[in-house]
Amino acid sequence: MSARIDNVVTSGVFELDGGSWEVDNNVWLIGDDNDVVIVDAAHDAKAITDAVAGRNVVAVVCTHGHNDHVTHAPQLAAEFDAPVLLHPADRPLWEMTHPGVPFSELEDGARLSVAGTDIEFLHTPGHSPGSTCLHLPEAKALFSGDTLFSGGPGATGRSFSDFPTIIGSIRDRLFTLPADTRVHTGHGDGTTIGTEAPHLEEWIARGH
Repeated sequence: MSARIDNVVTSGVFELDGGSWEVDNNVWLIGDDNDVVIVDAAHDAKAITDAVAGRNVVAVVCTHGHNDHVTHAPQLAAEFDAPVLLHPADRPLWEMTHPGVPFSELEDGARLSVAGTDIEFLHTPGHSPGSTCLHLPEAKALFSGDTLFSGGPGATGRSFSDFPTIIGSIRDRLFTLPADTRVHTGHGDGTTIGTEAPHLEEWIARGH
């Protein structure tokens, strides 16, 4: 496992269903001194470019299509001559921010190699139809986007989201991973699979 994980926190506005919220986003960079994958190009293109620091960008991966996770994906993809990867089920959300802008379709089970390690893509719908997590088995790391947080699942109270679906995704796709898998979230502090898994029934009982 030669890849390292870098984090850039950016700030901006999340907009959906006529509402807007100030948010801080985790932008993740997976790679080494030569190559890197950008995960969720949120809010601040310069901060992300500075973190790339001249490396070759293999791909700009979007965990889902909400505007606060895709803000500068097309811009950075063009700047670094890299593809934007997004699950096609989130095309309606993508179109809200980047109408008519193409992206490469990311499928469940697909793999991407960077810096000598494999990234496996796990389709985990619920927060959005196309929400996808990135699993790095060798690194014992998961990039969960807004599917799983410290303390519970991502929000499902807005358009294109569904609570039973996100619970199913977490139970069947994420909580089957090793307990010591580190979860790098789309917002806020990280956690581990082992920390969160015992609380699934509590989340179901509270309903959000």
